[in-house]
Amino acid sequence: MYTVIKEIHFCYGHRLLNHQGKCRHLHGHNAKAVIRLESERLDSLGMVCDFSDIGDYVKDWIDQTLDHRMLLHGDDPVLPLLQEAGEPVYVMQTNPTAENIARLIFERVEAGGFPVVEVSIHETDSALAGYRRD
Repeated sequence: MYTVIKEIHFCYGHRLLNHQGKCRHLHGHNAKAVIRLESERLDSLGMVCDFSDIGDYVKDWIDQTLDHRMLLHGDDPVLPLLQEAGEPVYVMQTNPTAENIARLIFERVEAGGFPVVEVSIHETDSALAGYRRD
């Protein structure tokens, strides 16, 4: 099995609805998404995927969709206020946890036809969560 891993750095804010700790408040992260691709075969150039192809595809989407935005659940009561103020917001139908953000990116990469097997999100240097299909 061959593996390619691409890292994308971005910034986002969020808060977690119904959380009892400090993550219930609006706050932000300097995140790193780690995208893992695997294949049993290499292409005609000897690659699973060109690093620039996956990098450009994912980075462009993250830059336009997630970077420097508040990621909020659709039921978050602060959402209408931020939208009315013209703040950049990405609305999720799930709590915007690192796990759910990883799944969101996974599904985007998969939709692009890349052989993605796992996406991890590092919220901090010591905390990460991921999504993969088994």
